Amino acid sequence: MYKVLLADDERLDLEGMRTFIPWQELGMEVVAGVMNGFDACKVLDAEKVDILVTDVRMPNMTGLELARRALELSKDIKIIFVSGYQDFSYVKQALSLNAVNYVLKPMDDQELIDSLLKVREDLDKEQVRQDTYGQMVPIVKNEYLLQLLEGPCNENTIEVLNQEYELNRFKWPGFAAVIEIDDLSWKLADEERSEQDEMQQVVSVGKELGVRHICKISKARVAFLIEGTDQVNLPEIIVRRIRDLQSFSITVGVGEPCTSIKELQCSYRQAIEALDLKMFYGKGRVIGHGELRQSEKEDVKHLDAKLEALFDAMSGYELVRIHDELDDLFQVAKNLKSKFTLRNYALYIVMKLDNYLQRTNENVFQLLGMELDHYEIIMHLETINDIHLWLRRRVYEISETLQANKHKKNWKIIKQMIDYMKERTHDNITLRDLAEQFSLSPNYLGLIFKEETGKNFSEYFIQLRMEKSCELLKTTHLKIYEIADRVGYRHLPYFSRQFKETYGMTPLEYRRT
Repeated sequence: MYKVLLADDERLDLEGMRTFIPWQELGMEVVAGVMNGFDACKVLDAEKVDILVTDVRMPNMTGLELARRALELSKDIKIIFVSGYQDFSYVKQALSLNAVNYVLKPMDDQELIDSLLKVREDLDKEQVRQDTYGQMVPIVKNEYLLQLLEGPCNENTIEVLNQEYELNRFKWPGFAAVIEIDDLSWKLADEERSEQDEMQQVVSVGKELGVRHICKISKARVAFLIEGTDQVNLPEIIVRRIRDLQSFSITVGVGEPCTSIKELQCSYRQAIEALDLKMFYGKGRVIGHGELRQSEKEDVKHLDAKLEALFDAMSGYELVRIHDELDDLFQVAKNLKSKFTLRNYALYIVMKLDNYLQRTNENVFQLLGMELDHYEIIMHLETINDIHLWLRRRVYEISETLQANKHKKNWKIIKQMIDYMKERTHDNITLRDLAEQFSLSPNYLGLIFKEETGKNFSEYFIQLRMEKSCELLKTTHLKIYEIADRVGYRHLPYFSRQFKETYGMTPLEYRRT
């Protein structure tokens, strides 16, 4: 219901508006009907009014003065003037105040109703815009915060964050904390679990504890920008709150304190480094960057580089390289002391693999056709060699499935492209034209086209044109130059030469065979 305030010093006119206008049907509610501007101002101070219907001439405070006061309180309020005076100066002033209408007395009820309907339409549109903006604000803010934390960050990003999202009011010193929902990849195999719900709960706890700037990094990670020296223990409080109130746990990596917006990126990277050592330090706790030994930081960087090399080999279905990369990974594993850490190491590789597959819209559990519980086998493997052999089999299976899926997906796209090309042998289609048509980059398209057909795009297109030429030569009485034109060759000698290079004879000789 939109709220309406009526102001008119004529009692009969005021009561007439209250009584004879179908407010309920219009989706409106009259919050008050007053006979002077001062009483109207009291209502405006106390109520959120959407529409003001006021007489222009009232004693002590005119309707025009009242309208100006109303606009000072709410720039979005809609104003309809009613008046017994058809004076141009009043109308002119009313228009300067963005009045919706100027209705003359004696008032026609329908004219006022029509004006109110227009007001309702405008208010409905504004509400839709506000709702859309309200939904977009968190998304847009998240994008700017991602630029700030992960880069590239420029002065424009900082200016927007300062002006639109009040980062200029951040209480220094502050630091970044990156929160990860533990075991999320495992939970995704359970249809009853929702990572979105768990992430929302983490964000809600952060907001309840006064965190103003929150940035979602991935479906498992979120960054909190924590401000003020009195909030140093906030990550510990968040971990305990989640552990006590929810059915899951979180691990938090914490960066070093900083004193400016530009330094937040460094604190964020430190928080990521700390969190990446969850494998060694354990989950469900806070890991401070200051706790990390330099050797551990180097080990994690080295490990992540080796994992990326393994994933690259898997993507290309390079079985020998997969074997070698896994051997390297398990050479690192032999330096680990405890059985618990070793098994965590194997699980860490599996979780990293799942993260990698998610980048390509794949799921490790779906690819293997396995249930979550089957991964408990890791906990029953007794030696490092057992774990190594188990993981190698799984990695080979995933690589083979990825390769099959890739060719299946690629061939489907290539088939559509070939059909598209066959219909347009008369046009001068380029690889870029085809890429734009199918929303792919020309380089990627050229690569998968060669992989699937054994020919590059131009060679294949020439082949289609030649095949079409043969068909026309055998099934029609078209002249050679007409056939050349039909398959996209505007220069007959060039067409004849291309045909002879392909079939070892001229088009005329082919027709005679």
